[in-house]
Amino acid sequence: TIVFYSISVCLSGALRSQIVGGHEAKPHSRPYMAALKISNGFLCGGFLVAPDWVMTAAHCMEDITVTLGAHNINEPEEFQQVLGVETYYNHPEYNEVSMTNDILLLKLTAKAQLNKYVQVIPLPKSSSDIPTDTKCSIAGWGLIDKNRLAAKLFETNITIYSRRKCLNIYPQLNDGMLCAGSFHQLKDSSQGDSGGPMICNGVAQGIVSFGNSAPPGVYTRIANYLPWIKKIMGSLLPGF
Repeated sequence: TIVFYSISVCLSGALRSQIVGGHEAKPHSRPYMAALKISNGFLCGGFLVAPDWVMTAAHCMEDITVTLGAHNINEPEEFQQVLGVETYYNHPEYNEVSMTNDILLLKLTAKAQLNKYVQVIPLPKSSSDIPTDTKCSIAGWGLIDKNRLAAKLFETNITIYSRRKCLNIYPQLNDGMLCAGSFHQLKDSSQGDSGGPMICNGVAQGIVSFGNSAPPGVYTRIANYLPWIKKIMGSLLPGF
């Protein structure tokens, strides 16, 4: 059974994911992380891909306020930058039942001030798949146990699963999805906040999407969406 951690009753397809067996991140060691506060009080993760663009999961679509430069999201830390969203670009073929095309771009109301605490993260340069067994990491302010949200940023390491193995668990897996998890933990599900990045070798390769109650979890495969991202963001994206 697929576990859905609902953001609200009206967003029953949305996920609340968990970092189980993770640890607190070194403060500000992931300056691309964005905390997306949603109007009903819940939280999604996201990541800065240009000074005024944040990427997240389509199932996080709501009235969003973006906080950059945060470590403890319950405190107004001096390095935090809080920005609104000017335009929401949800993938036009997002399907909340199958969770296909679970990607959303947020055009911010202003450019973030880039500094030691707020930085952009590179996206893949090509559409090629990530090799099986690649070591990656995820981070977020999600559930660290059944009922407790992390106020501080948590992180954990995961490994890319083979597509063949993953298709046995998730028959709906397609080119826009990636499978990853820890083989050593029983309950790492789709860890990290929904919408947060999966980082492999310093590049954002995935977006936390959905998962069962045991590993692996499924991530949106960013490399599959480069033409759409380019169309929305144009020449604003570094390296494009």
